[in-house]
Amino acid sequence: MAKDLKDNICNETLFSSFFSKHSKNLHDFLYYKFGEQFNPQDKVQEAFIKLWENCGSVTPSKAKSFLFTVANNLMLNETAHKKVVLKYQQTKPKHYTNESPEFIMESDEYMQKLQKAISNLSEAQRTAFLLNRVEGKKHKEIAALLDISTKAVEKRIYGALKKLREEIKEI
Repeated sequence: MAKDLKDNICNETLFSSFFSKHSKNLHDFLYYKFGEQFNPQDKVQEAFIKLWENCGSVTPSKAKSFLFTVANNLMLNETAHKKVVLKYQQTKPKHYTNESPEFIMESDEYMQKLQKAISNLSEAQRTAFLLNRVEGKKHKEIAALLDISTKAVEKRIYGALKKLREEIKEI
């Protein structure tokens, strides 16, 4: 039984005493190396959690090295993440487009006319048209959904297209 205690650090009393012995030193190490901004106390806790999760493969002689390496890597990952966040914050988003105001206004007017024209379609035509053009369903799929023939679906879609062309032809 004594040999099992020496093989790994999974024993609760051994782990607890190891925590009591090294948690302050680990916190101080992280605090001195990285400062308070990365919250070294949380990283100490995370490192001990990782040690507990891997306790079966970590011997007591290697536990301190494992613990300090994990905690250091956690802080380095946090530092790298902060650098990415800072770099992203420094990039200014694009507040302009290459489109003229007239084009934007015309496209808005077109969308309004299109929405109005779609709403003027019969329910059967609108349903078939939107299933085909917006959701990308094939004629057979629409026929199965609506419980009608494929030819009926084609007729509804082409009828809808004809009406839309007539209502929006001035643009």
